[in-house]
Amino acid sequence: MDSLELIDSFSEFKELKNIDKTTMQSVLEDVFRAMLKKKFNTDEHIDVIVNIDKGDVQIFLNKEIVDDGEVEDVNTEIAYSDAIKVEPDFEIGEEVTEEFKFTDFGRRNVLSLRQNLISRIMELEKDNLYKIYKEKIGDIVTGEVYQVWKKEILVLDDEGNELLLPKSEQIPSDYFKKGESLRAVVAKVDMRNSTPVIILSRAAPEFLERLFELEVPEVFDGLITIKKIVREPGERAKVAVESYDDRIDPVGACVGMKGSRIHGIVRELRNENIDVINYTTNPQLFIQRALSPAKITSIEIDEEEKRAKVYLKPDQVSLAIGRGGHNIKLGGKLTGYELDVYREGEVDVEDVDLEEFADEIDSWIIDELKAIGCDTAKSVLDIGAEDLVKRTDLEEETIADVFKVLQAEFE
Repeated sequence: MDSLELIDSFSEFKELKNIDKTTMQSVLEDVFRAMLKKKFNTDEHIDVIVNIDKGDVQIFLNKEIVDDGEVEDVNTEIAYSDAIKVEPDFEIGEEVTEEFKFTDFGRRNVLSLRQNLISRIMELEKDNLYKIYKEKIGDIVTGEVYQVWKKEILVLDDEGNELLLPKSEQIPSDYFKKGESLRAVVAKVDMRNSTPVIILSRAAPEFLERLFELEVPEVFDGLITIKKIVREPGERAKVAVESYDDRIDPVGACVGMKGSRIHGIVRELRNENIDVINYTTNPQLFIQRALSPAKITSIEIDEEEKRAKVYLKPDQVSLAIGRGGHNIKLGGKLTGYELDVYREGEVDVEDVDLEEFADEIDSWIIDELKAIGCDTAKSVLDIGAEDLVKRTDLEEETIADVFKVLQAEFE
């Protein structure tokens, strides 16, 4: 292997790993100089010139001219009689520059040199990758699904770098196949065993925020500010927006004409329901907007406890709670208050939507109860077991089990 082969091979490596020429040149010089220092015990008399573009390395030894017979170190000194053969005008005390031939290294040294280069460049590449993605935390990246495992997905970016999308950071209904394109936000970057590990997320609020910036120019330009985002990935999200320009309707701009702007975001998030609401510093109004589409009758706020009692008409309770309790849960997170829902006129006992019992009562039973107008626990208990047997297709034993679960909630 000669110098041309060596530099050519690492020029290719440089292009593959996207290392700039200046850095590559510096690494090559350092590695060559280290090898020469090991060979000659010093590198003070050596010049190493690397030309990445031409694929060339030149090594020059600077030797001091001494009297014949006084040469103590052939690597740093040259006899006068030998020096004048190079240039007749040389005098004792001057320096003669000789090129050190690459082949003089020996094959073993060349292989060692190559291994050192590979090691240095790979370390450099890891550091660069860590720095690049550390700066990208919170930004959206697009990659190709390379491998799908049970607990995570391996994604390759445009440069072939490996990124990980854990199951916990995926939307529950996400399904990707090898070769598909995937968008996610960079959640964090760790160093494990000197190797950068880049973790992506599609479940983080930042992913939804970046999607709004991509789809809504006013958000990207800063005319509309996203004050807060809360999400139940794949189910529901609430986004509080504000505009400092009275001419801009922040909610209308984010949703777009006939939902044109938000449609693309909803599709990316696997049909996640997105509520965009106007931000306000008025807590009562903010809570009212956060529990949309339910219409609230009145609100009592306890600032010390950061709790709010929300009173609604019976037909609005299930809307306020939402499917699986997502609406009230996200409303509380968005406003920063613990929200307690009450039917109007019932101050002492809090009612609970039937969907809250989905873990204990089968969905087909809940649907059967809703079909006769029972959408909350108290509405079922108020009817009584006998009437439920008559009005539904449910068996007495099933109704008895349902009553046990519902009554336990209020005990």
